[in-house]
Amino acid sequence: MGGFFDAPGKQKRLAELEALVSDPTFWDDSEKAQKVMGQRSRLERALQLQKDFETGVSDAEVLFEFAETDAESRNELVALLGKLEADVMAAEIQSLLSGETDANNAICSLQSGAGGTDAQDFAQMLLRMYLRWAERKGFKVEILDEQPGSEAGLKSATFRIQGDYAYGLLATEAGVHRLVRISPFNSGGSRETSFASMFVSPEIDENIKVDIQDKDLRIDTYRSSGAGGQHVNVTDSAVRITHIPTNTVVTCQNQRSQLQNRAVAMQVLRSKLYELELEKRRADSAELEATKMDISFGSQIRNYVLHPYRLVKDTRTKFEVSDVDAVLDGDIDDFIKEFLLYKKGVNSG
Repeated sequence: MGGFFDAPGKQKRLAELEALVSDPTFWDDSEKAQKVMGQRSRLERALQLQKDFETGVSDAEVLFEFAETDAESRNELVALLGKLEADVMAAEIQSLLSGETDANNAICSLQSGAGGTDAQDFAQMLLRMYLRWAERKGFKVEILDEQPGSEAGLKSATFRIQGDYAYGLLATEAGVHRLVRISPFNSGGSRETSFASMFVSPEIDENIKVDIQDKDLRIDTYRSSGAGGQHVNVTDSAVRITHIPTNTVVTCQNQRSQLQNRAVAMQVLRSKLYELELEKRRADSAELEATKMDISFGSQIRNYVLHPYRLVKDTRTKFEVSDVDAVLDGDIDDFIKEFLLYKKGVNSG
């Protein structure tokens, strides 16, 4: 089976990488070697996915013969077809990712915008949406920093998602999100509009050089707030780092010590500065235009409408669904796929 699974192409590339790995001088260049090993692992997983898919198709053919007369076989067939459909979508989406850092882990930052408490609650809703999405993918999630809202929700949150193509997938979510609903925080029951933004950068390893000079940094420590068990509010262990030339600010408070918080904050800063550099190179394209806009009306990439009707609509691709609850529970793969197809069309047009 070829198509977006492209087994022959992947097997050919895997054989080439295996030849590189077997070379006695392979580890002389550790940076190059690590990249090759990462590529090899991803190809092996992709080929295993295809083998599992072919096995699933064979099983489905057998179950189909019994499904008409046997209820248990029919139920198994329905479940199997659902899994095969999800596998096909995952492979199709992955085939659209070819950027230099698409395969990397993602470092994501959510920021509440206009809308007061409603916006802070919306930021919390979006955080849950992305965590549920990552859980479905089998990705690992780590909350690096949370700034709780004044009454409810979040002012901001930074989190890392680890998994194959996490950055390439979540980069499609970067921009301003808009929520319209009856406010649960307003006794008058008025309809409110609120905003939150998502910024996504690829996690980069130590081998990628990002020029950060000590004289360009301002480092502040403060007492942690929010969840964190016995290590929170005991010492000034939280760290805030400001990169003065770009006015990029990162915070971390969820590690066990100031030293660990500082190390993680520096890692986040390196990734953000790397993304900023990539963004400069893409300045002539509209790919990240939404991330540069104010978190206010007219700049959103997606609308979530809970009242007077129920609809989630992407303003870039015009793709929409009416099952708002499913989307907020992490069912966003269709939105990701549609934007990747849209971007591919724009770039090839």
